[in-house]
Amino acid sequence: MTKEQFSKIVSSIPHQPGCYKYYDEHSELLYVGKAKDLRKRVSSYFNKTVDNYKTRRLVTLINHIDFTVTNNEHDAFLLENSLIKHYQPRFNIDLKDDKSYPYIVIKKEPFPRVFLTRRVIRDGSEYLGPFTGVARVRELLGLIKQNIPLRTCNLNLSPANIAKGKFKVCLEYHLGNCKGPCEGLQTEQDYADNLIQVRHILKGNTGEVIKYLKDEMMQMASDMQFEKAGIFKQKIDDLQRYQSRSAVVSSHLGNLDVATIISDEANAYVNYMMVSNGSIIYAKTLQVEKKLEEEDADILALALDKMRTTFQSNATEIVVPFEIDVTDESLKVTVPKAGDKKKLLELSYKNAEITQQDEKRKDLLLIGEAAKQNASVVLEELQDALQLIELPEHIECFDNSNFQGAYPVAAMVCFKHGQPSKKDYRHYHIKTVEGINDFASMSEVVYRRYKRLLEEKAPLPQLVIIDGGKGQLGAALESIEKLGLTGRMTIVGLAKREESIFFPGDSEPLQLPYDSPAHLLIRRIRDEVHRFGITFHRQTRSKGTFKNELEGIQGIGEKTATELLREFRSVKNIKTLTERELTRVIGASKARIVWSYFHANEGDPTAPDA
Repeated sequence: MTKEQFSKIVSSIPHQPGCYKYYDEHSELLYVGKAKDLRKRVSSYFNKTVDNYKTRRLVTLINHIDFTVTNNEHDAFLLENSLIKHYQPRFNIDLKDDKSYPYIVIKKEPFPRVFLTRRVIRDGSEYLGPFTGVARVRELLGLIKQNIPLRTCNLNLSPANIAKGKFKVCLEYHLGNCKGPCEGLQTEQDYADNLIQVRHILKGNTGEVIKYLKDEMMQMASDMQFEKAGIFKQKIDDLQRYQSRSAVVSSHLGNLDVATIISDEANAYVNYMMVSNGSIIYAKTLQVEKKLEEEDADILALALDKMRTTFQSNATEIVVPFEIDVTDESLKVTVPKAGDKKKLLELSYKNAEITQQDEKRKDLLLIGEAAKQNASVVLEELQDALQLIELPEHIECFDNSNFQGAYPVAAMVCFKHGQPSKKDYRHYHIKTVEGINDFASMSEVVYRRYKRLLEEKAPLPQLVIIDGGKGQLGAALESIEKLGLTGRMTIVGLAKREESIFFPGDSEPLQLPYDSPAHLLIRRIRDEVHRFGITFHRQTRSKGTFKNELEGIQGIGEKTATELLREFRSVKNIKTLTERELTRVIGASKARIVWSYFHANEGDPTAPDA
């Protein structure tokens, strides 16, 4: 749908909350969204310049728009959630999780068996879980076997069979792991009481089981059966050790759910933890592929709703890093600032971050292996995609880095034959640029790099990538022209978000297929220059290498200098400020020192007017 076509229907869209639905020419539902103001939200797709490639693609496919008005934004969220679950539109985030989770089943039969399964059969049996790993299930079953006597055989223990004396007790009975219901040595009520304790353990409520065992132990001791009382004491000790190993914060927290999100351009990682009596009983990180520029709050809300359904959570409180919509209005949403809940939130975030790093590491390994095995194929694809004269066996990429608007540095990484050539990596302190000017900084480092290569008569790269888009690309080209290198190598700009590639003079960028080997190589180079630049920047700051004129003023330290540069961007700008303007940022005493340093031979321009 074009802007002209949309302009003919925009007046029919109300300024009210609700859901909007985009369909293609075949009436296939492409996308469902919610809005506080339907007309403003839908218009933004057609009236604004969209940077996201997938969003631009969606807009080109829209043939007609449908919308449903709701009473408020919360109702719009509920409707959106319902429609996404039912239709699973291809441009909405995909929350599928194809893993078959393990459950513990309490079988519907006389004297029910308790065992692990991955198949949920609607036969009336009770399924507890799902659990996030088989290892945890086996640990729980082992704990149950050690402390609660249950049968493990698959005999048909019907009352008639037991009455006929068909069965004899086995070794498990003699070991104390079973009370012998097969011979009628245990009643169904006593067995049912044991199952209650099993349910407590599986739900993380070991305190109830310990209380029950303590009562039994005291009864045995009062009956002078000290050997049996000792067995109960051992079981209590086992459960308490397990409880202390499971407890993360403290038991006063009760039951709650915790969820955090960490995201990048392509994916989001949502970590979910179910907490019972202060112990984490389930933990799972869900990777979500982003389809458009979804807000973290929307992704977290949808993912949390799915997780709570999957893991059958009945917690009445959720702990999250920011406010989100929830389908159940009675559910308490907590954004903690400190305390035990904050600690749980930080632990959840740490797990999400580890998963993100692990996935990136796997991607790099896969790309690295593919590059080793098919380096020439990948480079030939890149050569064809960028219409290069030569095979890009030597690629260099530049990126600027600064800290909160201050302390600019730059980095260059080099790839040869599709692999990092780390001995050729270079980092740069910006020398000729005052303040923060990414364009001038890029021009400086490109000039320094290739002037050096010319002086050393070293080979030039076939491809140079400037991370940052059109502005930095233009600045780099100025240096290339000064050195007389125009035409001797291809230089392109790389947009920050979608890895769109800009050629000098082109108005529209080139977008490589997202999962193509050539695109993956470009992403790997981009990620590597970011990593190298940030690492260098941190090392330099930690060594105290950054110095500027402000830090040379007696009485002004690095912290004050950083605050000033963060606020006013450069020393040049700071020189023009009045004392009153400086006071607003660093206080009166330090403002007097800074102003006096730069205006030692002048009158005070901040003096009140006569």
